[in-house]
Amino acid sequence: MLVYGDIERTETVGAKQAFVTNLLSEAFTMPPGIARHGVLVTAFIGASELVQGLIDAEFHERGFDARSADHAAGMECLSILAQAVKESWRSSFGALSPLHPAFFEKLHGFDPSRTIRTKQAEGYAFYALYPESYLEAARASGLGLDTQVIGIRSIGAGLSALVAAELGAPAPITLRPVGHPFGREVRVDPDLTKSLTSESRKTFAIVDEGPGLSGSSFGAVADWLEEAGISRDQIHFFPSHGGALGPQASVRHQARWSSAPRHLATMDDLLLRGAPVQHLESWVEDLLGPLDQPLEEISGGAWRSRRYPDEGSWPSANIQQERRKFLARANGTAWLVKFAGLGETGAQKFQMARQLHEAGFTPEPAACRHGFIVERWHEGLDSLDCARISRESLVDQVGAYLAFRARHFPEAEDQGASLDALRQMAIYNTGQALGEDVAAALEQSLADPSIIEHKVRRICTDNRLHAWEWLVSSDRLIKTDALDHSAAHDLVGHQDVSWDIAGAIIELDLSEAEATRLCRIVGQESGRRVDQALLAFMLPCYLAFQLGAHLMAAGSLGEGPETIRLRQAGDRYGRRIHDHVNRSGSPEPSQEQEEVPAS
Repeated sequence: MLVYGDIERTETVGAKQAFVTNLLSEAFTMPPGIARHGVLVTAFIGASELVQGLIDAEFHERGFDARSADHAAGMECLSILAQAVKESWRSSFGALSPLHPAFFEKLHGFDPSRTIRTKQAEGYAFYALYPESYLEAARASGLGLDTQVIGIRSIGAGLSALVAAELGAPAPITLRPVGHPFGREVRVDPDLTKSLTSESRKTFAIVDEGPGLSGSSFGAVADWLEEAGISRDQIHFFPSHGGALGPQASVRHQARWSSAPRHLATMDDLLLRGAPVQHLESWVEDLLGPLDQPLEEISGGAWRSRRYPDEGSWPSANIQQERRKFLARANGTAWLVKFAGLGETGAQKFQMARQLHEAGFTPEPAACRHGFIVERWHEGLDSLDCARISRESLVDQVGAYLAFRARHFPEAEDQGASLDALRQMAIYNTGQALGEDVAAALEQSLADPSIIEHKVRRICTDNRLHAWEWLVSSDRLIKTDALDHSAAHDLVGHQDVSWDIAGAIIELDLSEAEATRLCRIVGQESGRRVDQALLAFMLPCYLAFQLGAHLMAAGSLGEGPETIRLRQAGDRYGRRIHDHVNRSGSPEPSQEQEEVPAS
């Protein structure tokens, strides 16, 4: 199934330099504490993205990784900043010494007019991978200052600097594995290979997040070292989890991984079992005051036990992809503590949360604490799939919510899948799940993306309009989970508001008249009419994406109640695609018509 995707941004070096400089200036004016440390780490992540983009640009120009002035300056710059992160962390956020003057000299030594492509680090954005965990892993590794640290780009550029800082090792180098996801390889300048491997007994530390389905990025770097004469027992790995390589790993890589020394510390080690001041509970108490009881974890679908009377009424959940979340109680009030993303990601989501709440749509956010957003948890309210509200009020409030997002949260044109990519996804997922005949019929029903692409106006869409994501308070709707899903680890990303309208039509089971009314409200309140041809395109694409996402999630689990729920949900989306295909021979509404095709 086509479900996942990566987020890349095009930025100028100057903009990134200014971003890092401004954050550091802010950090050095703040009092000691977790808030200051969070700003420091945000600057570190921004600097890591800058260095990654610069070195990747050189890689694409040359076709291989080599030692260069920018490579060396970039990694030295990260190493200096990593020392500051280490100092703040080790002092329980109390110490922050002035940065070495060489840092700003190197940071501003790069040509500010250059354009680079930066990749969002998945671990920082989605999976609660804390850079400080690599400090702890390095501290416990027993490795020395003569270790050659190698970071795997993207995220490994910054993580390797932290490992080197903890070990007292020289600034690392970073490599970019390329090729098929299950068969990566590295391309390295022979002179660099020779200089790195000339000392026969040197220890090597390979640093990255993962491994994933194959672990081929870790494997590619280790293969390169072994082929250069480094023995297997000299190679250490710093991954983000302690699991085995995935099912697509080669026999050679599996054999090496099973016996190789691996060093890691998880988020739980860091924030749930770590030093008291570094504990997540301490961060929350810093904001809310003493907690009435320990944090209660509600990740992996466990939140449903707090909303539903019995497990039989639970909606499906992709439990492996859910963000970490906890319930906190302070002074009798319940709060949700949910991972939103480290660095700029979390800060941006918190600002969005404030705007949405002030407009009356979402729960009250209290603060963002180093990646976790703390917001009100409404205990006494039922979700929309268990409560009654008039259909007219439902449509009015959903329409006002979507119009607000369309008006206030525009996004860059390259921050979401193109219509052509959505079309390819829809046809492929349908073929995989329902057969090639249905896929061919769907292909015939979809408009040519090149004809309607110019109509797309990308916004920060919600992408999660299922009935259980709305709470009902008397006759008022409260939208939950409103921040994450257009910046998720999938291929959809930010879309035209018509994607959310399609989601509302399907997930809230709107009639044709209700869909027409919804379009009218969104058009009137956003100031831009909903394009019917675009909506007609989005409806089957939305269904096919949800079909693929649910069936892929089911396939990743063993047999059990969750798998059954996911498959049943997938079947519902599949039936809706069949309905769409069966109707596709009927005339489509013209641009001037108000009717919206019910799917």
